[in-house]
Amino acid sequence: MIYVVIGFLWLSICLYVILGGADFGAGIVELFTKDKNRPKTQTIMYESIAPVWEANHMWLIIAIVILFVGFPEVYTTLSTYLHIPLVLMLIGIIARGTAFTFRHYDAVKDEWQSVYTQIFYFSSLLTPFFLGLIAAATISRSINPNADNFLDLYIFSWLNWFGVAVGLFTASICAYLASIFALRETIDRMELSLMIKKSKQTMIFVVITGILVFFTAYISDIPLVMWVFSKPLGIMATFFATISLGLILRAMHIRKLLPVRALAGFQVIMILVAATYQHNPNIILFSNGQHLSLLEHIAAPKTISALGWALILGSVFILPFLFYLMFSFSKQRRQLKETAKPETPIK
Repeated sequence: MIYVVIGFLWLSICLYVILGGADFGAGIVELFTKDKNRPKTQTIMYESIAPVWEANHMWLIIAIVILFVGFPEVYTTLSTYLHIPLVLMLIGIIARGTAFTFRHYDAVKDEWQSVYTQIFYFSSLLTPFFLGLIAAATISRSINPNADNFLDLYIFSWLNWFGVAVGLFTASICAYLASIFALRETIDRMELSLMIKKSKQTMIFVVITGILVFFTAYISDIPLVMWVFSKPLGIMATFFATISLGLILRAMHIRKLLPVRALAGFQVIMILVAATYQHNPNIILFSNGQHLSLLEHIAAPKTISALGWALILGSVFILPFLFYLMFSFSKQRRQLKETAKPETPIK
């Protein structure tokens, strides 16, 4: 049953990075859009994140619950040494959701709308940035349980060049996902050209920040290159991620946009596989050479069994309704597009 629990943990993390990432990326893309194009970009992004807006953070909650119940030592370590970026990330999630709600549904439209917009923009940028910092800290051996001062225990355990690079890479991935997901929400040639341009720009940022991650890993003595390229699985994952990028570019060129979302999601999964498979099931690596493992540092067998069955039964109820939610929004948007009479049909 432990493998079932680990599988659900991996699934929840992947879905949060993909769906939640596209959600955060909507604000990032809008932030870096020229003023004259912002109203159009805002509308497209709103339509793109609408199907999963209410459900995104469900995957984060599931991952936290799995860690809390099934891997208490892992949960305790994360919430102790990384409590500062975790709190900042949660503040960003709350601020972003609140700003988004008041921005769109406030009964009174006044000067506060610009304040809500700025909060939405920068919380969309900083939240995935801190998520990347947390992820980097778990594998960079920067957590020192033997440290005897506040800075080494609670600041430098996550604040370093490699963490900053991974944070920027995570934010770039979110913007990339948002721009790719938004391609099929366009209703005319002008909107499609705008979003294709945005998609290509975010691709460039992903490549640049990805190179920065490898560079900072090298100067920080983190064997990231070995983790990714020393075994066939990492090479294959990198190859498939690159092929997916080429297929997305080809789909944008010929305006066949049906597979782009699936390809972008698959690409992100391959990046996660390439970056994490080498040291799995070790989920946290310490500076003293020790580690926490998803197979060794677990709760009691009865707890794992109960958790596994709860996840299995819960998925029977959650996943069908999630798919129905996405279908309902998609059907509604198709009807709106039909009445909009686009200049060029988007396939």
